[in-house]
Amino acid sequence: MSEMPSQTLPEGLNEPIENFLAWLDLERGLATNTIEAYARDLRQCAAFLLKNDCVNWKNVKSQTITQWSIDLSQSGYSPSSQARKLSAARMLARHLVKENQRPDDVTEVLKSPKQKRSLPEVLTREEVRALLNVPSAQTSLGQRDRAIIELFYSSGLRVTELCELSLQDVQLEEGYLRVKGKGSKERIAPIGSAAIEALKIYLTLARPNLVKAKTGSEFFLSQRGSMLSRKMIWVLIKKYSKIAGIQKTVKPHILRHSFATHLLEGGADLRVIQEMLGHADIATTQIYTALQSEQLADLHALHHPRNQAT
Repeated sequence: MSEMPSQTLPEGLNEPIENFLAWLDLERGLATNTIEAYARDLRQCAAFLLKNDCVNWKNVKSQTITQWSIDLSQSGYSPSSQARKLSAARMLARHLVKENQRPDDVTEVLKSPKQKRSLPEVLTREEVRALLNVPSAQTSLGQRDRAIIELFYSSGLRVTELCELSLQDVQLEEGYLRVKGKGSKERIAPIGSAAIEALKIYLTLARPNLVKAKTGSEFFLSQRGSMLSRKMIWVLIKKYSKIAGIQKTVKPHILRHSFATHLLEGGADLRVIQEMLGHADIATTQIYTALQSEQLADLHALHHPRNQAT
């Protein structure tokens, strides 16, 4: 079941979606990637409605929207993907009620699929050290990449946040970053001493060699002198983890998880970690508490003498 291009949808299905997306952008200030995800999910829903002879959101019946939910499950989507798509439909339905386009919320009948909470995978401290030791200290690209990994682990940034850093955002003498997070929310993130040292080396020795005529204020530069893409950083992290001999699937986000987990293990307050990660809800941060509890249980099972009794 695929998304249908907006131009092929009838106006009664397409226009409410476009108005809703514009509202998310102008009124809610959501990130472009988030809005694009809503667009894909809602157009996919609209394609199903059209297939079932519904050409206007005003006339959608609860039975049809329920059938769409069933169809998602039968099409093999994971519970998390189903929940995300249903959430998009709920938000649109509530928006239509708020705008007096419908008298009722047609998605009230929907039930989100039960999701098994999966704990994030993290690197051990030894694995982080091994990863950091791979980039060459003798080349501009190696100095840049070492600074990138140090900053991911030191400040818990999302990959988009790191890509979009500007020179003005990084205050090395004061030891902090200005980070533009999800929904254009800005936060202050501290930088550790090891990361500060790596960033200074990058700024002094590496970045000047990457600057080109059209280079702007982007902090991390590609070989072409432009902002690094998320895909490029993903490729770099994957390459270095393979060289380091790490058996786990290492993506940029695993360094964010490792940052939070190691802070918690070191005794940091959960609210402080929430603020540094830019989580709107403390419940999102609490998953690291569950991870720590699981690790403690494993250690207890492995090492407590009464667990060895026969």
